[in-house]
Amino acid sequence: MVPLIDTLRLTAEDVSGLLERKEVSGGEISAAYRGAIDERDGELHAFLHVVGETGTGVPIAHKDVITTKGIPTTAGSKILEGYIPVFDSTVASRCKEAGLPIVGKTNMDEFAMGSSTENSAYGPTRNPWDPERVPGGSSGGSAAAVAGGLAPWALGSDTGGSIKQPASLCGLVGLRPTYGTVSRYGIVAFASSLDQVGPLTKTVRDNARLYEIIAGRDPCDSTTVDLPEPVRIPVEEDLRGLRIGIPRELNDVEGIEPGVKEAVDRTIELAEELGAEVGETRLPRSVEYGLACYYLVAPAEASSNLARYDGVRFGYRAEVNGGGLTELYEHTRWEGFGAETKRRIMLGTYALSAGYHEAYYGQAQKVRTVIGREFEAAFGDFDILLSPTSPTVAFRIGEKAENPLAMYLSDVLTIPPNMAGLPGLSIPCGLSQGLPVGLQLIGPQFSENTLFRTGHVLERVLDFDYVPERLR
Repeated sequence: MVPLIDTLRLTAEDVSGLLERKEVSGGEISAAYRGAIDERDGELHAFLHVVGETGTGVPIAHKDVITTKGIPTTAGSKILEGYIPVFDSTVASRCKEAGLPIVGKTNMDEFAMGSSTENSAYGPTRNPWDPERVPGGSSGGSAAAVAGGLAPWALGSDTGGSIKQPASLCGLVGLRPTYGTVSRYGIVAFASSLDQVGPLTKTVRDNARLYEIIAGRDPCDSTTVDLPEPVRIPVEEDLRGLRIGIPRELNDVEGIEPGVKEAVDRTIELAEELGAEVGETRLPRSVEYGLACYYLVAPAEASSNLARYDGVRFGYRAEVNGGGLTELYEHTRWEGFGAETKRRIMLGTYALSAGYHEAYYGQAQKVRTVIGREFEAAFGDFDILLSPTSPTVAFRIGEKAENPLAMYLSDVLTIPPNMAGLPGLSIPCGLSQGLPVGLQLIGPQFSENTLFRTGHVLERVLDFDYVPERLR
């Protein structure tokens, strides 16, 4: 008799166990998730393309920025509408080699530019906890798919906070790995010095397992490195010997909601009870200048990367009657790119323009170095740093859509460590207004195992129910 397959409750580890014990077949697992998509994705719009492959491993959803052979890859943009790659990205290939069948490709902010998944050319994704609210972004489709029980785990990408912030808003575990530990080969580029692929999962152990599959040096990406130590699946039960720093600026920044602060402060007390040594530290320049620095570096790199979309080689091509090549470029880009993408291209082009390069982009790179050194100094005294992931819980769809600055501030806490290339893990630490609150754990480069250990121990004690209350 086939056991009841409750996709809302099953973790990836649970699914793996069922398959290993032959209690269910790969076909039955795939059918269960396809049924969940048919039942709930009409409301959530987590997927842009449903694939529904059957395999022997745990099914996985890929953010639509991840190139997949023979499967449409649009990056949430009209300008890539109809593009079907002829090769797999390295992360997709590694998942395939591990036997993970693809459930589908998930919705996202266009070219990963956004914090709400409202910037998708194909319509917004909705949060499984409350469909009137955003799931975060830009990996909102991947987060909604896992939180809504449409996939046991998923891959997203994180540039300024696009894994950690959706994990926070959807009550999940999200890892932005150390820059260079996961290949960017075959990832549709936004900002090449910042983009990193990482896992969105229900538990920390699931997160470690998926990171283990995708991490490591890739000859197709010269920025990748070998991991200094194997990934460890966490089993610890206490935090003895761990030094946790609480950066004042990341925990007292203007805009953190009282309910968010209360949940994080409660978790800090728990960490002390579990044996951790907790103390205060400072990151004054990182927080003061991090957001401004990011919104010079990332748009500048986007301006360069997105210049390849011209209507000639692939993707959308505008109809130009009697016009020349320049008209083709102009009309294709005007019609193919959305408003936020155009805004960032223009910001970046200006920052790189003659006479302004050194004043803006060059200066931002100097500030980025200062941010890295400030974090390095903090890690001289502490093993990890702790803060809220997002200053707010999930906000209503449309609430910040007309105010770009308010939207950008959603990532004010995740951007500083990203600018330094550091790993960050978001875990759910409670509820505020009936919605999930995320806790951000930041470590020095290559400290993923320490983050997994810390997150796992806190997760066990917090006992957060990752199934959205309205779906229980």
